[in-house]
Amino acid sequence: MTERTCAACDCQLDADPIRVKVGGKTVEVCCEECAQALNEAGASATGTDKD
Repeated sequence: MTERTCAACDCQLDADPIRVKVGGKTVEVCCEECAQALNEAGASATGTDKD
């Protein structure tokens, strides 16, 4: 079986990962902190921050 890891920190995922949509793709992360970090990184990369 292939080991699945968090898209943000490379920690091993458990049986119930959090799914986050980034740049049109769905990725899996281990916790809310990683989910928020990816959402913020995705917003910065696409320039969707509102000033």
